[in-house]
Amino acid sequence: MATNESIEKQLQEQQKKEGTPEKQEDGNRSVKGLLESENIKGRFDEILKERAPQYLSSIITLVNNDDMLKKADPYSVITSAMIAATLDLPIEKNLGFAYIIPYYDKNTKGQIASFQLGYKGLIQLALRTSQYKAINVTEIYEGELQEFNRLTEYLEIDQGKKLSNKVTGYAAYFELLNGFKKYVYWTADEIEGHKQKFSKGGNVWRDNYDAMAKKTVIKNMLSKWGILSVQMQDGLINDSADPLEHRERKEIKDLDVIDQ
Repeated sequence: MATNESIEKQLQEQQKKEGTPEKQEDGNRSVKGLLESENIKGRFDEILKERAPQYLSSIITLVNNDDMLKKADPYSVITSAMIAATLDLPIEKNLGFAYIIPYYDKNTKGQIASFQLGYKGLIQLALRTSQYKAINVTEIYEGELQEFNRLTEYLEIDQGKKLSNKVTGYAAYFELLNGFKKYVYWTADEIEGHKQKFSKGGNVWRDNYDAMAKKTVIKNMLSKWGILSVQMQDGLINDSADPLEHRERKEIKDLDVIDQ
């Protein structure tokens, strides 16, 4: 197995020939080149079995269709994709289960990619525990909310009293098989405050505001009161984690990515 130093040297030699990802005519070649390595392909094969080739194709397609991901550190892209693969979640944007989000990192002064769970991915992970009888999250329109008591969690919504298409908040709910129930409600202002405090930038909130708002509410509810499987815990821990410090990235860089 090659060391980090030897891999870095090999990658630098490859980049001297092709140019850095930022200057390449087709920045996707860095990610595609790493994915063509037998060792990295083998890691995805180990995780996804016969579904690995299709998943690798989806990574390349995702990068091809995103100019910012083309410029991102290729290891961070693959690390993020491998996290999603470990959780058995697709990364196609339109499905909304998981995202690979590019953003500017002030420390490296370049684009890096970060794994982010979608609210559908959170629900999917919860359902896999076989502990949830019901789980849902929804937007609340102006006029629909009749009452919400933070202490007793009494929530009353009347869809017949909707006044407009203005979203005034988001509500989430789950019920376990043992009968335990939990309701939460966030106002639109609380959602916006969370976005301003925790968003790393990029276009994920701009392009998927409703989905990210739902994810915020249901993640908060599940992380505090839900039954979390090991897979769910991994998903919550890795959500928006710094890919430059992620253990999976270090393992990837330990692989011999240059085919002999």
